[in-house]
Amino acid sequence: MQDKLSKIKIVCFDCDGVLTDGKITYLQTENNAILEQKSFSAKDGMGVMMLHRAGLITAVITGRSSEVLKRRCADLNIRHLYQNIDSKGQKMQELLNELKLDWENLAYIGDDWNDYPVLSRAGFAATPNDGDEAIKPYVDFIAKKEGGKGAVREIIDIILDAQGLYEKAIEKFTI
Repeated sequence: MQDKLSKIKIVCFDCDGVLTDGKITYLQTENNAILEQKSFSAKDGMGVMMLHRAGLITAVITGRSSEVLKRRCADLNIRHLYQNIDSKGQKMQELLNELKLDWENLAYIGDDWNDYPVLSRAGFAATPNDGDEAIKPYVDFIAKKEGGKGAVREIIDIILDAQGLYEKAIEKFTI
């Protein structure tokens, strides 16, 4: 696994079930507007910031569209956000081409069959502990933590540690 992790330059996430616990709550306001609610882990967010400080690229590819996710990505400075994507494998190939990277440079965190086209080709594939059981045989790593509850941070820490970048990633936070 060390060899795979040493080649990672971009870390890409699915949203629901990875960055969140997979629950999508709809709220109706007094004027009948529908609002969407998602919860994100602050620990996962710190992990994303650590990736940036270590010089790695981050991305999110999701099959749904959400203003809440758009806001979260803006807050975390995730510049590559692709929503409403039917073919995650095709979109990932386009992004890798744009960045002049190969599949071996990609770490992907997904949790279900719609992530399989990317998980199956990524240099390093991971899923939260509560990822769908059927997808687990196709990943390199299963986190101990669940989606939206620190799984992303757990996986990020492994990547940074394997590349010897953990200290660099936390340096500005510890001064």
